Amino acid sequence: MQWIDWAIVAVYLFWIVWTGLRMGRKTEELESYFLANRSLPWWAVGLSVMATQLSAITLVGTTGQGYNAGLSFIQFYFGLPLAMIILSLTVVPLFRRANIYTAYEYLERRFDSKTRLFTSLLFLLSRAMATGVVIAAPSVILSVIFGWNLTLTILAFGIPTIFYTMKGGVQAVTWADVKQMVVIVGGLSAAAVALIMGLPDDVTVGAALRTAGAVGKMQALDFTFDTSTTYTFWSGLIGGLFLSMSYFGCDQSQVQRYLTAKSVDEARGSLLMSAFWKIPLQVLVLMVGVLMFVFFLFNQGPILFKNTYLPAVQSSTRAAEYAGLDREYAQAFENRKLAARAMAAAQADGAPAGAASFARSEFVRNDTAVREVRAKATALVKDVTGDPDYNDTNYVFPTFVTEHLPVGLVGLIIAAIFAAAMSTIAAELSSLATSSVIDIYRRHLKPEADDAHYVTVSKWATLFWGLFACFVATFAAEMGSLIEAVNVLGSYFYGSILGVFILALGVKRANGDGAFVGLIAGMSAVWWVDQHTATVYLWLNVVGAVVVTVVGTIVSLLTGGATAGPDAGKSAATRAA
Repeated sequence: MQWIDWAIVAVYLFWIVWTGLRMGRKTEELESYFLANRSLPWWAVGLSVMATQLSAITLVGTTGQGYNAGLSFIQFYFGLPLAMIILSLTVVPLFRRANIYTAYEYLERRFDSKTRLFTSLLFLLSRAMATGVVIAAPSVILSVIFGWNLTLTILAFGIPTIFYTMKGGVQAVTWADVKQMVVIVGGLSAAAVALIMGLPDDVTVGAALRTAGAVGKMQALDFTFDTSTTYTFWSGLIGGLFLSMSYFGCDQSQVQRYLTAKSVDEARGSLLMSAFWKIPLQVLVLMVGVLMFVFFLFNQGPILFKNTYLPAVQSSTRAAEYAGLDREYAQAFENRKLAARAMAAAQADGAPAGAASFARSEFVRNDTAVREVRAKATALVKDVTGDPDYNDTNYVFPTFVTEHLPVGLVGLIIAAIFAAAMSTIAAELSSLATSSVIDIYRRHLKPEADDAHYVTVSKWATLFWGLFACFVATFAAEMGSLIEAVNVLGSYFYGSILGVFILALGVKRANGDGAFVGLIAGMSAVWWVDQHTATVYLWLNVVGAVVVTVVGTIVSLLTGGATAGPDAGKSAATRAA
């Protein structure tokens, strides 16, 4: 990176931290600190919702997914629009009328305090761990690419975010998210343009994408109904629906977003904004990955994008074998490059009949050869280092950025990675602090205190969870595809928590005992299915929700049916008194 790139990153960090400091002057009251006095416009809330989702994992992980697997990952989001519509009609007006700070407050009104506490603790555990993965994603990659110390890189993401979130509360988080979305989308668009301009003069964008399509990169739909296949139309529509309903309807990090809106209609508008724009935005992210695949058809990249272990391999007894694979890869790349050019030329007007089919088969054959060499190199690295989880998916995009982009654009993309990470981290920390203070500290430890006290405790809670997430990040650095890692982690909890809310909202005779036992049963069922079957993580959300609902209903009927929670019908203000 040149000085101009560092300047761009520095300006971005100053801009965001200044936003937090400015908003910190308006957060003396608890409702202001946690919910911005329920005064934010729908478009700002909507952008904040999208920014929270579009983490650095998305930038470095999903682009890597696009490079390796093409557009198939987009199926993950097929259930999202339907989930947003359902939530807009159900939980949004319910939570807004309930005048609550957290989604889990409602569970005590409907059931009892133990159900609220258990669900809140599950949220705190899962969200804190996921935040660690969010911090790890950009930290480990940038530390490798630039040779930075991993711990210091983690703190570079964590400390500024902790600072402005502590100071400004949810208002700082939301308005910083708005600015960060501009940086993120601008960075992605710039990367896409740079990739297109990096194509050879005689290869059109259409021909390049058809070349990628020859090896399945443009295949976005798979209608196979197979619970052992991760991304299919059905896993995305059904499993993704349950995951999205749980994340946006039951997870405090998202519920808190639309509780800050001015009205029910504006809260609905913020969710529907994601419903209509999330999939196109994800297509852009994945297309950057596909374009990187095309770019590296004509511009030779390294045999493996993650070179952390290269010195160890080169000093091992298998150094000559690796060097031979490197030479084999160079030759395979040249063969594939010629085949790719031939395929692009065969698609031009006036090309001989049958030429396109032959060129396509030759390209597929040569691409397979390249992948086989890479697979051999990966296996060799795993054998030499003893690291069975070695994976270079998350290093493709950063390698392209640092080695092929011009000065200035590098700084913009690095700033976008910072923006994507910080927007998600800030939202998670704010929600963790809210649940910690409202569901645990105020409810069980100190029920009577003024707002100033609770705001102070909230700031300390933000600091605690921020440092905890940074600690987790040091252990989450090597988890394969990080975009999958965070969703797999969430799927252990999301479906079961959704099942509790289904009981609360849709089963009239459900009671606290049923919800509590059902939640334990759901978590146990998810663990068993994951450990003893080939079911992929998206379906775990369905398993958890169904088991909690069924078991919770049966236990409720056996224990006397519905009972009102001790605070049923009381307002948040009455319960706080």
